Amino acid sequence: MIRVCKEESFHQRQGFEIMLTLARGSEEQKAMAQSALDRWWWPVLMMFGPPIKPASTATPRPNGRSSVFRTTSCGRKFVDATVPQAQFLGLTIPDPGMKQNANGNWEYSAIDWNEFNQVLSGNGPCNRDRLAARRKAHDDGAWVRDAAQAYAEKRKQRQFAQAAE
Repeated sequence: MIRVCKEESFHQRQGFEIMLTLARGSEEQKAMAQSALDRWWWPVLMMFGPPIKPASTATPRPNGRSSVFRTTSCGRKFVDATVPQAQFLGLTIPDPGMKQNANGNWEYSAIDWNEFNQVLSGNGPCNRDRLAARRKAHDDGAWVRDAAQAYAEKRKQRQFAQAAE
């Protein structure tokens, strides 16, 4: 688990450094950073998962907490850490309803779980493009598969001829 945490920490730092570089760059680069934040904000929050059932009836985890508590507390920690980073970079969180509560935590608007379910059903915004790219790569690679098959057949014929000698 320690290795996993170190690996994820590396990715978090790397992502922040990339965003920092873009945010300090040209106007076009700043726009790229904002565009990335706009595109990924809601899908990232969705990765913490939808509420499954009320915390009082949720199945306890090995740590004694319910899965609802775990996902919402992880999501809250993520948001509370990420909003100040975005502000430091001069970026705007794409949630006009976001506000800071009396405890200093950031509260975000309701997540569109219909969008989440659509993505899981294969109807995401990039799904058709991704599948088309996979099909094209498969079709474009047909010559490699054909060449490998021809080589295998040729080799088989040679071995058959050598065995007959």
